[in-house]
Amino acid sequence: MRPPRKPIQVVSSWVRRQPPKVKAFLAVVTGMVALVLLRAIVHDHDNLYIAAEAVHSIGIAVLIYKLTKEKTCAGLSLKSQELTAIFLAVRLYCSFVMEYDIHTLLDLATLAATLWVIYMIRFKLKSSYMEDKDNFAIYYVVGPCAVLALFIHPSTSHHMINRFLWAFCVYLEAVSVLPQLRVMQNTKIVEPFTAHYVFALGVARFLSCAHWVLQTFILADFCYYYVKSVFGGQLVLRLPSGVV
Repeated sequence: MRPPRKPIQVVSSWVRRQPPKVKAFLAVVTGMVALVLLRAIVHDHDNLYIAAEAVHSIGIAVLIYKLTKEKTCAGLSLKSQELTAIFLAVRLYCSFVMEYDIHTLLDLATLAATLWVIYMIRFKLKSSYMEDKDNFAIYYVVGPCAVLALFIHPSTSHHMINRFLWAFCVYLEAVSVLPQLRVMQNTKIVEPFTAHYVFALGVARFLSCAHWVLQTFILADFCYYYVKSVFGGQLVLRLPSGVV
């Protein structure tokens, strides 16, 4: 007689049998519930934002290790790194003029690391850069973010330009990963270090989402396949059609 299965095994088995759309819906609902729990458990919500910045820094550190260890930038999006540098530079300026604190130092360190990554991709490792795969037009996100920030920005006592710039960097941060997702979509194969980096971005965005009460799950499907790949012992992450 077979021993009764544990509830978590029953639920896990049921989830695996569901179609992709149901799994995506369950992931969104789970994320929303997690956000509500974080808001209830974490009393100093600023800690969530610091955690998001720290996780982002870890992701950049993974990229630096990849570039120095493997001497290749294959699979990385230069445009995503440039968008990241833009929103970090704008946020760093806003932090200086609006609220100089620990975030300023974290942003400064992350911006410096991101600029180094851009330098390596553009010059030192240019031969391995997949320019034909990195074909996302960044003006498709920069323009709309600027327009949105012009109409929707914080209502504070700061100067209008500073409020606009702060909103712009928040919106740009949310979509800065899109070129990287396009590269992954074009190649269909994501090597381990790039997968770790994008997963770190997904976690960082989730923590930022909890801080700002924004419900953006743009990386939810990738994170699902990342976790599935890790637990399956796969070193190379292969993406099915339609993902990212």
